[in-house]
Amino acid sequence: MSDPLLLAIGLLTQMKTSISEVMPNQPKPPEQTVPRINTQEWEFIARADILPTVEMSGPEFSSVGRVLPLGLGDQLFESYPAEFVGQSEGAIASSNAALPKAETASERVAYVQTPSFRPQSGPQLYQQRLAALQAGQTYTRIPCESYGSLWANAWEQPTYEQWKALLEQEAQAVAKGQGSNRLAVLLGDSISMWFPQDRLPEGRIWLNQGISGDTSRGILSRLSALQGTRPDTIYILAGINDLRQGMGVDEILENHRQILRRLRQDHPGAQVVLQSILPTRLAQIPNRQIEWINQQLAAIAQEEGASYLDLYEQFSDRAGNLQLELTTDGLHLNARGYELWQGTLTHAESWLALHSRSAKHP
Repeated sequence: MSDPLLLAIGLLTQMKTSISEVMPNQPKPPEQTVPRINTQEWEFIARADILPTVEMSGPEFSSVGRVLPLGLGDQLFESYPAEFVGQSEGAIASSNAALPKAETASERVAYVQTPSFRPQSGPQLYQQRLAALQAGQTYTRIPCESYGSLWANAWEQPTYEQWKALLEQEAQAVAKGQGSNRLAVLLGDSISMWFPQDRLPEGRIWLNQGISGDTSRGILSRLSALQGTRPDTIYILAGINDLRQGMGVDEILENHRQILRRLRQDHPGAQVVLQSILPTRLAQIPNRQIEWINQQLAAIAQEEGASYLDLYEQFSDRAGNLQLELTTDGLHLNARGYELWQGTLTHAESWLALHSRSAKHP
């Protein structure tokens, strides 16, 4: 039985799918009235009264062998948290962890048994998502090990344009098959892209529109992929790659403003949530710069009618760095990091739903 959400996906998959400076002494913004998701209210929210069950039956999935490639892919640092391939958190001895070396051809075909079989590189994730799309299923709803025989040996890096094309087709499929189901969208870079599908909050369909290495400029350029979808909530997380690439702060902030404006224009019924840039443990990106930018992002969210979700405070330690136990390399998140983010999104979903309902029925 195929996923009834995407009964219309068969038509889509007949199409050819391309495989092939710190801010010194800057004034702080005035106190904002931007809707902030209040974590202090979480324990008083009963999710069962707010998030309805998605109206779809469970799809059937392929049975796959549990083999795991040892090779990590040439761009692991940009694409996947190394924690999932056995790197211990204690290996991060400094704020500048060494990049992993590219694997050799022989490493790409070496396998070990593992109880946590899931894609571990950009190529593997790409191929899994492509397989799900072609099978008429929703990637964010399939078990992590699905279609392993089709992606276990994948090693060729998809291009940015190929990722864009795939994500656009996923969005089109959801647009055609969404029905009365509620939809949430993740917009961002590799941090969003690698959000484990089995940790996404329940109660709605999720569309993951994250691409490894992407910037606020890139996200702005591909918002048209969401045309036709009817999201209830859109979460945005961007900016860290902008800083790594030396993009000016003014441009980063303006790109975020334009993203919010476009989403408001194209999806007036959606709650748009701008998430703060996460702290890092990278010396080349001072966290006090990230904090300053986040203050500006909160102000922009208010001005553009969006909500603001402060992840920075939850993920930072007393020194303002990304908590060591939440990261694999000082930038990307490990399983604990995604668990924390999962809880944050779950409570945010409830908070938003509660306040939305209060606004409709004062």
